[in-house]
Amino acid sequence: MSLLEVRGLHAHYGKSHILHGIDMEVPQATIVSLLGRNGSGRSTLLKAMMGLVPPTAGTVTLDGTQLAGRRPFDICRKGIGYVPEERLVFPNLTVEENLAMGSQKGAAGAPRWSIEEMYAYFPRLKERRAIRAGYLSGGEQQMLTICRSLLGNPRVLLIDEPTEGLAPRIVDVVMEVILDIGRRGVAVVLVEQKLTIALKVAEEVMVMGHGELVFRGSPAELDAAPQVRRNWLEVA
Repeated sequence: MSLLEVRGLHAHYGKSHILHGIDMEVPQATIVSLLGRNGSGRSTLLKAMMGLVPPTAGTVTLDGTQLAGRRPFDICRKGIGYVPEERLVFPNLTVEENLAMGSQKGAAGAPRWSIEEMYAYFPRLKERRAIRAGYLSGGEQQMLTICRSLLGNPRVLLIDEPTEGLAPRIVDVVMEVILDIGRRGVAVVLVEQKLTIALKVAEEVMVMGHGELVFRGSPAELDAAPQVRRNWLEVA
């Protein structure tokens, strides 16, 4: 059985039907890139798994435990972490206070992370640990958000558009950290608009279109499927 399983997941925003019966599995220590055009439902899928958008039908299970219908803080305690596209740092708290806010006991069997490990990943955060997060650059806030989520010691980490707006040098650092997260045994579901980056880190690729999964396979299999790329990924 996969670590994270989604079955028949539907979600709505009011009367708008966004997710149409999503089925997916994510094994432990696997990085899955979730691709698709803007509006395809990728971010909504992460939010539905996290309980931020309540599913209207279907199940989300983590190691056999049913999570659909639970509140986000409970889902987090069960072992799913979330890095939102909006970053959502606590602007009036320092870097170190933000990290302390994220520190949780975590789920049984999850890798354990420390603040010092976060500083080793991103030395810039250590340099600015006494600075309020609202004064950080966009790249520094992205680093902080990833670290704060890791300090909850999740078994699965959902990451939404981590490289958006970042300088190439910072993108390379963030991608290496995501790879190391997978090597440490955490499953990662990555929403990433940049195809080259998504394929570089992923062991498995899923493509969404109109609220459904329209392709699932390896990066090599997607590379060999030009019609999928043309119909669901490329911008005309």
